Amino acid sequence: MGKIKYHMLVCGGTGCHASQSDQILKKFETLIHDRGLENEVQVIKTGCFGFCEKGPIVKMMPDNTFYTKVKLDDCEEILEEHIIKGRKVTRLLYENPETGEHVSDSKHMEFYKKQIRIALRNCGFINPENIEEYIARDGYQALGKVLTELSPEATIEIMKKSGLRGRGGGGFPTGLKWEITRAVKSDQKYVVCNADEGDPGAFMDRSVLEGDPHSVLEAMAINGYCTGADKGLVYIRAEYPLAVERLKIAMKQAREYGLLGKNILGTGFNFDVEIRYGAGAFVCGEETALIHSMEGLRGEPTVKPPFPSESGYLGKPTNVNNVETYANVPVIINKGADWFAKIGTERSKGTKVFALAGKINNVGLIEVPMGITLREVIYEIGGGIKNDKEFKAVQTGGPSGGMLTVKDLDTPIDYDNLIAAGSMMGSGGMIVMDENDCMVAMAKFYLQFTVEESCGKCSPCRIGNKRLYEMLEKITQGNGTPEDLDKLRNLSQVIKDTSLCGLGQSSPNPVLSSLNNFYDEYMEHVNLKKCRAGKCKSLMQYIINAENCIGCTLCARNCPVNAITGERKQVHLIDQEKCIKCGACMEKCKFNAIYIK
Repeated sequence: MGKIKYHMLVCGGTGCHASQSDQILKKFETLIHDRGLENEVQVIKTGCFGFCEKGPIVKMMPDNTFYTKVKLDDCEEILEEHIIKGRKVTRLLYENPETGEHVSDSKHMEFYKKQIRIALRNCGFINPENIEEYIARDGYQALGKVLTELSPEATIEIMKKSGLRGRGGGGFPTGLKWEITRAVKSDQKYVVCNADEGDPGAFMDRSVLEGDPHSVLEAMAINGYCTGADKGLVYIRAEYPLAVERLKIAMKQAREYGLLGKNILGTGFNFDVEIRYGAGAFVCGEETALIHSMEGLRGEPTVKPPFPSESGYLGKPTNVNNVETYANVPVIINKGADWFAKIGTERSKGTKVFALAGKINNVGLIEVPMGITLREVIYEIGGGIKNDKEFKAVQTGGPSGGMLTVKDLDTPIDYDNLIAAGSMMGSGGMIVMDENDCMVAMAKFYLQFTVEESCGKCSPCRIGNKRLYEMLEKITQGNGTPEDLDKLRNLSQVIKDTSLCGLGQSSPNPVLSSLNNFYDEYMEHVNLKKCRAGKCKSLMQYIINAENCIGCTLCARNCPVNAITGERKQVHLIDQEKCIKCGACMEKCKFNAIYIK
């Protein structure tokens, strides 16, 4: 068999998968077979490359050529030009939006320049369904090291010294959590992976499980060794079918290689993993609600203490960490606590994975060092705001976070600074908004999500958030009063102070942060009955500009409720009583004669 000259890495993450990347991979395989190139070219399915805006992505190795937005029809050209003739397909290379220059190497793209990939180190590099490729990149080396060279106490000390904090939103020190669980005496303990990722626009944990499932399994086994657990449970939402499939494959392979199950690596250590499915309840991201769901009960949180480390799954000591937290563990063991602690800030070590979404040019999955500023993320990695619009706000921390503004762009991203700015790290959602977004409507959007996802166990969350939502609905419909703004603020504070779990305690954050940063917009809604962004339909009016209207009747013919009248070649009028604010008239007008007032 000849030496493989080219490896074609085809993105197999959910985003690219939805854009036919699986068919692209199969077509490459067919073309290679038809040309008899099997011994020279190998096609490899990988996880997410992160640059979702430019997917499907095909990366050519060893020359590191990065092809973007590849379609089925491009496969033959890539094979003929790149593989056979040795020439790059220029039109499929990334184009620098400022210079117009085509960039073939991802290292020279602004999107990747400031990233440090630790949790995502293998995503886009290995076939997640091949354990040997994981092993080739130091996979299971950390597990072997702790089982043969380190005591549980010494391993925990490494984790504590590294400064790794929980990446699921709480930010609790990982090593300390393991130490607490180890100290509890019990005949049975459990290790849990929280893969219940429910934030709108968030896809960090899913991408890790799709692109590097073995890193999570290895870390769970290390956790089990440290805490004294021999049973691991992965709690994952059932609507992540690709992540579940690859996790199952990884578990099967790990057992076959003696890396899960009985007597791992001949050390006498036993540890195995099971999958438990969630039904998609956001509240089950909270560890006690998650544990109840795994037990077959309603996914409701309980008052702490006792903490799960003392009494968790089936009443036994249980250690819960999320996917991204686990993905960091093997690297910390292999490279050392000092190496990891040098990255990041004083109180927030390492990197953080964010799902960058919204009105941003470079939508995607990024991993950046703690302490990087919002400005760097949005304007350098993210490529700025779509369509050259003005930046207005960024919501970090999902529905539990807050809206940060232009004044916050130079805020270093870490646990403490984001809280001080009125937001939070959360699990890593980052949604960017532009000048066309209404902050009152955005606060209502997030609160509606929280109302729907509340488990209903405590009154402040169940009833209080419903009342908050009703007040926001009243304001966006043009019926709000200045007194409502005071009520919003007061009730928000009560909910934060009295709710049972983190969902309720953080749910008013979008309301409070938008009130603090965009109070003038609230006042416009209340006093002027106006929405400057034109998002609140009840406060909008579609108006026909008499100077531009030529009476072509196109708007009238496309109005679904016959709200537009006027003779041909005469200025038309919109009956505001009939108008349902659908925007069909403005969309169809070819003369810019219709505007929103």
